[in-house]
Amino acid sequence: MRGLCVGTVVESLSDKYKPGDTVVGMFGWQGYLVLNEDDTHLTKVPDIPGVPPVAWLGPFGSAGLTAYFGLLKIGNPQPGQTVLVSGAAGAVGSIVGQIAKIKGCRVVGTAGTEEKCQKLIEKFGFDAAINYKTAKNLSDEIREACPNGVDVFFDLVGGHILDTALRRIN
Repeated sequence: MRGLCVGTVVESLSDKYKPGDTVVGMFGWQGYLVLNEDDTHLTKVPDIPGVPPVAWLGPFGSAGLTAYFGLLKIGNPQPGQTVLVSGAAGAVGSIVGQIAKIKGCRVVGTAGTEEKCQKLIEKFGFDAAINYKTAKNLSDEIREACPNGVDVFFDLVGGHILDTALRRIN
């Protein structure tokens, strides 16, 4: 199966890649791979002490970039504002919430299980979480969790949650 993967160069005849280098690219989920350096898009990533290579697939990869630029450059949250994140327990949403907290915002997330909602609060530092699957009235729950309205809505799911959240936008 192909996908975005991270790997360690074991052996190389290339001047671009040396054994021990960490690389990210689109290749198969497999133990070993033989590549021509021009056959695929590989990116050599730096070795940062304390950061596992898999971080290049999440917070240092496309999920982190999406969260960072989407929230800070498009959403532009200000301290004291309320940020609502749909799909908050996923890779992008969990990072969005943490960045919003760093910026001094109240952060509310939606997720589809009680376990995910608990994780949003306890692990990722969200102020509140709404289980959209068990909510009797999603609009009321958003109103309760965001009493001053929603200043920034970071939408990762669309549909009913988007429609409902837009009614609470300041």
